[in-house]
Order: sequence, then C-alpha cells, then structure tokens
Amino acid sequence: MKILGIETSCDETAASVIEGKDENVKVLSNVVSSQIEIHKKYGGVVPEVAAREHVLNILPVVNEALEKAGLKSPLPHLAKGGKKNPSYPSLLKAASIDAIAVTTGPGLVTSLIVGIETARTLAYAWDVPTIVVNHIEGHIYANFIRELKIQNSKLKTQINFPALILTVSGGHNMLVLMKDHLKYNVIGETIDDAAGEAFDKAATMLGIGYPGGPIISKMASKYEKELSQSFKSQIPLPRPMLNSKDFHFSFSGLKTALLYKLKNDKNWKTRIPEYAYEFEQAVVDVLIHKTIKAAEKYKVKTIMLSGGVSANKKLREQMAETIKEKLPGVHYNQPDLKYTTDNAAMIATAGYFRARAKKFTPWQKLRVDPNLELR
Repeated sequence: MKILGIETSCDETAASVIEGKDENVKVLSNVVSSQIEIHKKYGGVVPEVAAREHVLNILPVVNEALEKAGLKSPLPHLAKGGKKNPSYPSLLKAASIDAIAVTTGPGLVTSLIVGIETARTLAYAWDVPTIVVNHIEGHIYANFIRELKIQNSKLKTQINFPALILTVSGGHNMLVLMKDHLKYNVIGETIDDAAGEAFDKAATMLGIGYPGGPIISKMASKYEKELSQSFKSQIPLPRPMLNSKDFHFSFSGLKTALLYKLKNDKNWKTRIPEYAYEFEQAVVDVLIHKTIKAAEKYKVKTIMLSGGVSANKKLREQMAETIKEKLPGVHYNQPDLKYTTDNAAMIATAGYFRARAKKFTPWQKLRVDPNLELR
C-alpha cells in the first residue's frame, strides 16, 4: 500500500510517499521545504507569512515527492497557453497511490488549511480516499520508520506494547501511553511552555538566535568541551515539577529563573555557554525523570521519543543511558534524526496504520482543527 502524506501544520511544507506492508514501512520519498530562514528575523513563526509560503510551495513539493518515488504521472499539467509547467503535478491519478494522509491539527489554522485543501483536491481528482492524521500522532509514528540495512531489506519496528512516548517539540510536551496501534492515553502534558518553546525563549534572552534548541545545544557542548571532563555549572537553575506526583510538565518557571539570573549577573554575556549548558540540562533532567517514573508505574515494554526536541543529542544519550540503568528490560526507540522535525513521512506512516484499520475520512468531510486532541 502506497500512501501520499501532506504536512503543513506550522512552517514546513512537506510531502512524502511511503510504502507499507504488514508492520513494515519504507520511505520512497520525503520532501521538506523549510521556512526557518524566513522566520528567523522575527524570532518565531509568523502565521500569515507561513501560510503564504505554503501556498507557493505545496504543489511543487507534492510533485517532487511523487517524482522521487517514481510515481509522477506521464502527462504533466498544462499551464495557460498550453505550455508545460513542471512545477505542478498532473490532476490525473498518480500511479499506485492508494490514499492521501494529511495533517488536520493541531497547528496554525491558516497553514493547516493549505494542506487540507490540497489533499481534498487531489483526492477528488485521483479518486482515492483520505486519512485524517493528528500531528502528534505523526511524530509518534516516526518511530515506526525503521531504515535498517539488513539482508532481506525488511524494516522491523522493534516496538512492543504497551509503549510510553515522550513527545517534545516547540508547542507540545506529552507523555502518551500507547496500548496498541492508534490507541492513546495522554497521561501527562505541559501546563504552560513546552520544552521547545522554552529553548526558543531562553535563546532569545541569551541573544544567540532562533530556533533556540539547536543553538542552546551547541553552546552547551562548547561549555562541556572547555571544561573537559570536570564540567559542572555554577549557575543552578530549578527543575520544575520534578517531584510532583503527576506526569505533567512546566517550563515557564525555568524560563523566569533564567531571566532573573541574567538580570543579577553583570557578566552574563561572558558566560553564555555555561547558562546554555545549565538550562539544557535542567530541561533534560525533568523530561527523563518524568518518563522513567511513568514507565515504572505503567510497566511499559517500550519507551519512545518523538517531536522536534527529540533531536537533542543530550536528551537522546542520557535517556538511553538512564533506561539501560534503571529499566534494563525495557526497549528504547528513537526516530532517525531526519524524522524528528516536522515532515510528511511520519504523517504518511501514521496514515498507513490508519488505512490498515480502515479509518478513512471522505474528502468532503476534511476539516481543520488547530486544537485537535490525540485520541
């Protein structure tokens, strides 16, 4: 089964074609047009700007995904005057596409609309069913894309249920208990800032740019290298809700603590790598502690990372080490780095597992829901 995935929930215009069989998923193409450079000067995503860029990019991106997957129709779309326009896919049915999976939420409403309208149009023109995918669900299913180089080229998921997923991104922080495919129970989430948002705001305070996560991590690594193996921050920051009885997160207090530290330190500009190190470690400590605590309570067999912040090297390494030490019988899975940030391969993969369960939505009933809940 071949699925075309479309993702436009924020500032990446993405399309992908995957091929699924049983529990195996193979990515045939994965095209992402990023807007980071456009929004960098604003220090964050401007919804109106993002939507306009999606309108310009969506059809060329879909066309490129089809072409890279070897599925482009032999009859290109004709522009006005009868001239061939290679930037647009044919409105004839793309060979072997069985369904279109599209993100309907959560996300920026104007960005989501571009993806949904594209999916509706192509589904009608190609006479194929559509599949509604929650953006968070897509991040979770990035873990089911296993590009392992083994002799028979079959891609094994190596995931056993029940599984616990830590989702960390700019807008979302969740602990999700997954009892089986498509069966979710959100047991913890952020009550204010998500980790990615906290990184962005911390980077703004430190004056080191946008997006914050990668820059904070780079500065933290610089501090570690400067102090060799004896590094330890002399700027203690709090670990919010570390010992709370629930599995919720809060990073606004950590951001505020950083603000006051900077105000009271006349020489903070000479200590930016140290501040970055302590801030990053504080976030990682909370994420790992809550995850281990939840895994022990629910006796899970697998722990997975997902979301843009799951690309953080320190989080990946320390999570793996802690699970090995404290939960040796639990399998740990993290997506390949190229599938951590927003992409359409994860949406197509989630769509494949929904298609297996016959969970289709008629294109006429596709609706944007910027506050869509995972259920």
